[in-house]
Amino acid sequence: MKEFITIKENVVAEIVEKKSKFIANLIYVDNTRDAENIIKDIKKKYFDARHNCIAYRIVENEKIVERSSDDGEPSGTAGAPMLTILQKNNLANVLVIVTRYFGGILLGTGGLVRAYSESTIKAIEEADKVEMILGEELEVVLDYNNFENFKYYCKNNEINIVNPQYTENIVCKIEINADKKQKLMGDFETKKINLKEIRELSKKYIIKSK
Repeated sequence: MKEFITIKENVVAEIVEKKSKFIANLIYVDNTRDAENIIKDIKKKYFDARHNCIAYRIVENEKIVERSSDDGEPSGTAGAPMLTILQKNNLANVLVIVTRYFGGILLGTGGLVRAYSESTIKAIEEADKVEMILGEELEVVLDYNNFENFKYYCKNNEINIVNPQYTENIVCKIEINADKKQKLMGDFETKKINLKEIRELSKKYIIKSK
């Protein structure tokens, strides 16, 4: 998976349909293990609710992992439509849990699909979203007196500096896309930027520049 959209912060949204309350928790997750742990925590939090239906899409090893659950609702009325909405919005590394407090009035299959879908859509609309692309994490080593120039270079070339370590030299990780990496390596070879060393670390999803 080369590109996807995710959320910056978790969101909670509510709707009421014929006295049933639907609470949508839209949560950022890095991996399926964290997602499953969060699902357990949410079910404990809303232990008195009738249903806690879930859907998630998570990128692991550059592939998408998907799961959904109706949690006792009629098959295909909750988790599947929630997952479809995540897919249509190209959302990944997100978990949505919609909790239902039954209001005493049956909604029917169409009403359930509509309510679980609307609560999910409302949470997505309220979320602050960001585009992610597959890039790379590198480590660079440089002298202290070259750090300000390097920061300026990174700002102009949409390179994100992460976690500088101040030792005998400055050692920092950078997040970079493929095009910018090619330029960086060229500028390093031709001495347009003064770096002591560049080490390739791993592929990584990074925020897509506007």
